[in-house]
Amino acid sequence: MHTEKKEWLTSLMKVTSIPSEDIPNIDLYMDQITTFMDAHLSDSRRYPEDKIMTKTMINNYTKNHLLPPSVKKKYSREHIFLLIMIYRLKNVLSITDIQSLLEPLTTEYFSAQGKDEITLKNIYDQLLTRVKQKDSQIEQTILHSWEKTRDSFSEHDLPAPQAEALDDFLFLYELCYDIYVRKQLIEKIIDYHREQHVSSDKKTKKKGTAL
Repeated sequence: MHTEKKEWLTSLMKVTSIPSEDIPNIDLYMDQITTFMDAHLSDSRRYPEDKIMTKTMINNYTKNHLLPPSVKKKYSREHIFLLIMIYRLKNVLSITDIQSLLEPLTTEYFSAQGKDEITLKNIYDQLLTRVKQKDSQIEQTILHSWEKTRDSFSEHDLPAPQAEALDDFLFLYELCYDIYVRKQLIEKIIDYHREQHVSSDKKTKKKGTAL
C-alpha cells in the first residue's frame, strides 16, 4: 500500500516546463498566446475547467505593470517568457510582489538583443536549468517527509482509514509550514529590495534638485 501511494505522490510532483526552443520566435496575437499557454501547461490544471491564461489576465498583468504592453496588439517571445514566470509566481505571491520581483527584468532585460547583453532568454534558460536540478531534490525531500509521517499514531488502535487520514494531515501540515516559512523569506527579501529601490530613487531626486 505504501509503495503504491508513494508512486502516486511521485506522479503528482511532475511539473511541465516549456524549453525556450519551444517558444515561438515570432510575434503572436493574444488569442495565439492563450492557446499556446493552454497547450503547453494543461497538466498544471487542478480542475479540467481551469484556465491557464485568459485575455483578462494578460490585460491585468499589463495594467499592473507586470508585463510590458503589446506592440500593435502583438506579443513577443519576451512577453511569453514573462507570462510563464507570472503563471508560476501567482500561486505563491501577490500581484504587487510579482511586479516588484519582475521589474528589473522588464526594465533592464526585456529589450536586450546584443550578443554581449543578458537577455530574457538567458535568464529563462537559467531558471529552467536550476529548477530541473532542484526537481529531484524536492521530490526526495517530500517523499522523505511523507514516509516519516506514516504510522504516527500506531500506538493507538485506529481503523486504517482514520490512521491514514491523521498521517496525511501531519504530512500536509508539514508541507504548508514549509511553504509558509519560504513565503515569509521571499516576501522579506522582496521588501528589502523594494526599500533599496525607493531609497536609491530618493537619492537620485536629491542630486537632481541640488543641480
